[in-house]
Amino acid sequence: MTKQIKNNTLPFNEQCYTLLMLIPKGKITTYKAMAEALGTKAYQAVGNAMAANPNPIIVPCHRVVNANGALGNYAFGIDKKTALLESEGLQIKDGKIVDFETHLFTFN
Repeated sequence: MTKQIKNNTLPFNEQCYTLLMLIPKGKITTYKAMAEALGTKAYQAVGNAMAANPNPIIVPCHRVVNANGALGNYAFGIDKKTALLESEGLQIKDGKIVDFETHLFTFN
């Protein structure tokens, strides 16, 4: 079960960006895990927040992937997302994180 880290004083997107800052290099999380940490099932809204991220390198939205380990989308393209994740030590094969569960960060 994911711990809820909701902060009603911030707009939804800002809550998402705050969560992103908790994810260390070499780890990834999912849209679902982020939504659950915010006490919602609005997975698509989390995706929309990632797409609207005004500081995509500083606020590491490239570390958010689909629940099945697939990379999902990225504002600068999938090749850039792949390069960023690989630069952090993750391996990507066929558009998915290798050893997904090992690298999964949960908000516990």
